[in-house]
Amino acid sequence: MSRARLIAIVFLAITFSAVLLADFVAPAPYAKQFREVPNAAPSAEHLLGTDDLGRDSLSRLLYGSRVSLLLAPAAALLTTLIAACIGGLAGYLGGWFERAALAATDLSLSLPWLFLLLAVRALLPLNVSPIASVTITFALLGALGWSSSGRIICSGARSIRQSDFVLQAQALGISPHRLLLRQVLPNLKPVLAAQFWTSIPIFIIAEANLGILGLGVAEPLPSWGNLLRGLENWPEVKANPWKLAPILMLVAVVSCFQLVFQKREELAS
Repeated sequence: MSRARLIAIVFLAITFSAVLLADFVAPAPYAKQFREVPNAAPSAEHLLGTDDLGRDSLSRLLYGSRVSLLLAPAAALLTTLIAACIGGLAGYLGGWFERAALAATDLSLSLPWLFLLLAVRALLPLNVSPIASVTITFALLGALGWSSSGRIICSGARSIRQSDFVLQAQALGISPHRLLLRQVLPNLKPVLAAQFWTSIPIFIIAEANLGILGLGVAEPLPSWGNLLRGLENWPEVKANPWKLAPILMLVAVVSCFQLVFQKREELAS
């Protein structure tokens, strides 16, 4: 294992541990306002200072990281399941079903994915509770992000369908249903795992884009998206560089994900 990959794994482990233990690690609740010290500089009490409402920035960064890092895998799991159902069945059944599924995939891929996500999210109510906004955001990410994974899974299922051991099983009279469950799907596990892990950083960045535009997780619940909205006032950020902590954390986590799983795929290949 290379040193860079080991560092990335350790960093992700520490980050996930910190956000999971945010209730114990964070110096204050994410919505608590210290009204006497708005926009405060870092201090012993507030290690990353406070925002314009007097809320502790480190607490909001920890809780916001928890939202993004826990729900992005949930969205990745949803989109992988959808891709497995559509792409796996298309590749296994073939014929008109595969042609229809690939046509739907091509149509979805031809659309600007992020703009489609923005349009669908903008049609939904904006005055929803924070928990509802989290559910809506990541349900949309999972439901709309299946197309590229579906095409890859379809190709993998088609290859398995045409393999010798599947043809032999068909010649022995094994039912298609049992063949799908016992032979095809287990052999798709590496492809499904790869699509799941590579989707996580994509969904993290997508949520951040939505949050910057005000269409992501609703206040006062923090996420990386709405935390990045605080960077709109660049002169203020330039004078207070500690406000760059959310974007630095986002870049570091996404880079570590890419490093860990890109190296894993290279080793596997």
